[in-house]
Amino acid sequence: QARAGIISTVEVLKVMEAFVNEPNYTVWSDLSCNLEILSTLLSHTDFYEEIQVFVKDVFSPIGERLGWDPRPGEGHLDALLRGLVLGKLGKAGHKATLEEARRRFKDHVEGKHVLSADLRSPVYVTILKHGDSAALDTMLKLHKQADMQEEKNRIERVLGAISQPELIQKVLTFALSEEVRPQDTVSVIGGVAGGSRQGRKAAWKFVRDNWEELYNRYQGGFLISRLIKV
Repeated sequence: QARAGIISTVEVLKVMEAFVNEPNYTVWSDLSCNLEILSTLLSHTDFYEEIQVFVKDVFSPIGERLGWDPRPGEGHLDALLRGLVLGKLGKAGHKATLEEARRRFKDHVEGKHVLSADLRSPVYVTILKHGDSAALDTMLKLHKQADMQEEKNRIERVLGAISQPELIQKVLTFALSEEVRPQDTVSVIGGVAGGSRQGRKAAWKFVRDNWEELYNRYQGGFLISRLIKV
């Protein structure tokens, strides 16, 4: 209703606040998707920072309850919920989450304590969102060293979280390089387009500048329509 302009978005935010004690992954996933849409729309306004504060307020209680490490008897949905919540808090710049993500990432890179598969995406996205060229270089190095395609794809999907304009360009150039399988290029460009306002503008320009190569690569397949959609 809010998206259709029938009710105020403020009413939606008030409803969202009522879910702070919700334990269900599916509900949090839905809240997260809707907040992502709102965040994208507000990235062009003065309210962007305020919506990040709202995200931290809504997600921090469940984040504190879940913690970083699995508890005995937890199910698969609990692991998914932890990854979702920590990723959301990390991207929004929640101080404690950011500090812990940096600590765990350092241990992971140095081989002291390898991150579990469930925590890699949220940690990677947090490191990149608030990172510099060194963070991006480390992530690209992990991509090169990865034995499994699953890990390469995981890294490719989050590279767009980087926010500096020159680093965004580096990620876009990487998307068309031989390091990335042709079928995965769209994921990298899509990640940039969804990562930030600067990323959206840069990705749109990049697609236009490289349209001939992209069109020839994908012809009339579903990947070209997916690229246009993102």
